[in-house]
Amino acid sequence: MAGGKFAVGLNPYPPEGSAHGAELVEFLVASNPGVEPRSLAKVASGGELSRISLAIQVITSKAALVPTLIFDEVDAGIGGGVAEIVGRQLKTLGQERQVLCVTHLPQVAAQAEQQWSVSKSGSAGGVKTTVSVLDRKARIEEVARMLGGTEITSTTRKHAAEMLSPR
Repeated sequence: MAGGKFAVGLNPYPPEGSAHGAELVEFLVASNPGVEPRSLAKVASGGELSRISLAIQVITSKAALVPTLIFDEVDAGIGGGVAEIVGRQLKTLGQERQVLCVTHLPQVAAQAEQQWSVSKSGSAGGVKTTVSVLDRKARIEEVARMLGGTEITSTTRKHAAEMLSPR
């Protein structure tokens, strides 16, 4: 978010304070140059919320040695090059601790050290969830599915294999 600004606002509670302290902490953001920061809750898009959330996690993880970080669709509202950068940030975090990330983006999934597939199937008896660790061949198929949608072609598989190759 080049040219953006992030600030923390400390808004005082009434003189008696509250059970949460003497001040209300509010994150303020300006995603474009020349714009004054405003309440994150009011101005950020889904993609901006995702990137800001990840940035906060990256920064705070350096201060606190949390052994496992879990991200549930931290990449919502983004795609393309931004998704690849988010994937790289998650990969960097994974070098120091365990990172679990739910994603539907091939650019993020391709950065992972290991990839799992989670699927659900329903019947009259209930819902069954299956979790499978993917080997290299299955990862190519899964990333190709993420890239290509309903029809997976040899071109899609080639692109997936290229994304999964070490750089």
